[in-house]
This record gives sequence, C-alpha cells and structure tokens, in this order.
Amino acid sequence: MASTYQLPQLPYGLDELEPSISRQIMDLHYNKHHQTYITNLNNALTAQGEALSGSNLLKQLELQAIIRFNAGGHVNHTLFWENLSPHSSGNSDITKAAPQLYQTITQRWKTLDQFKTAFESAALAIQGSGWVWLVKDKDSNAVDITTSKDQELPPPPGKLVLIGVDMWEHAYYLQYFNNKKQYLSNIWDIINWKTAEKRFLGDVQAIYGELTGLSSHL
Repeated sequence: MASTYQLPQLPYGLDELEPSISRQIMDLHYNKHHQTYITNLNNALTAQGEALSGSNLLKQLELQAIIRFNAGGHVNHTLFWENLSPHSSGNSDITKAAPQLYQTITQRWKTLDQFKTAFESAALAIQGSGWVWLVKDKDSNAVDITTSKDQELPPPPGKLVLIGVDMWEHAYYLQYFNNKKQYLSNIWDIINWKTAEKRFLGDVQAIYGELTGLSSHL
C-alpha cells in the first residue's frame, strides 16, 4: 500500500507572517499550492503501486518524473514553512536565536549584511522558478549558498539545508508583483534562525523525515 502524505500543520496563523508575507499569499501558497503537490504526489504513488503490482514497467518509468516533481514541492515547502516564524517571536534575531550559526556565517561572509547580499543575489539570479538555500557541509560544517530549479529535491550531495526561500512567483507576486528584491529584503524579518541553528547543530531527523520516507519511491 502506498504511503499517504498530508499537509503539515503550521506553527503559526496564516496572518502571523504579515507584513512580510500577507495572509492572502499564505492562504493561496499553503492551502492551495502545497496541497496540490501533496494531492498529486499521493495520486502518483497510488498509480505507482498499481503499476508495480501489474509489472507495468513503462507506467512506472512515466510516473517517476511526476513523483519527483511533486515530492520536491512537498519537501521544499515543508522546509520553507519550518524556517519561517512571526517577527514577534524574536527568532529573526540571528545573534540571539542562532549564535553558533551566526559566528560561522560571519566567518564566511565577514558580516551579516554581506551574507544577506550574497543570498539575495543568488536568489535574483534564478531564471524562472526555483529556490535559494543556505546549506552546510555534513563533514566540515562549512556553510554555502546554493540554488535549485523548479521543485528539485534539496540539498546537493553531502549538504544539509539550514534555510530556504521560495522564489516561485506564487510565493510573492500577489503582494510584491515583480519586485522580488523587496520580497527578499522583507523575508529576513520572519526567518526562523532558531530552527536554522538546530539544523546547523545536527537536529535533522524530523526535518528530513519526509525526504527519507519518499526516497524508496524516487
């Protein structure tokens, strides 16, 4: 029997990320877009199970691209919701919420502002839809910025995701129109550095649980 995935529960209300992200965008993004990825993923996994039981190899191969795309949409968005937090929580103050990660970032980019500039530049360089990620090396703990296209599953081999920002138009257009730079500037006010610190220090079991569960289908 195929696994069934569900929309993750948000730890905040749809309006609690305002003014950085409007309630309207959150409703569309979370309840519509993310749910659609999950629905399509579950349907494809059911079809995959039927193809396996019927030894239909061509159908199995056909479903691989659909599963990878929608699984990526589910995992990427789950990571995204987890690394956001209402500004009132205080989690957007990296010096207090993520002191060890802050030290590593400033060693790599000299200042927090220079890191943000590099992160935003990488995001703005994405052609079309995609994601921008702050990742760490599993072995050295060195941090770096990387991007991915569409709904490719993160992270690159040997890396772990610390924070990620959605650069698909549905993440910002209703509020910011084509001003992606303003979207990126404002999102720092709701980045959950507390979660990023936990990921940096190795608390990744829950974060990558969905990815581990999906790996057998990819």
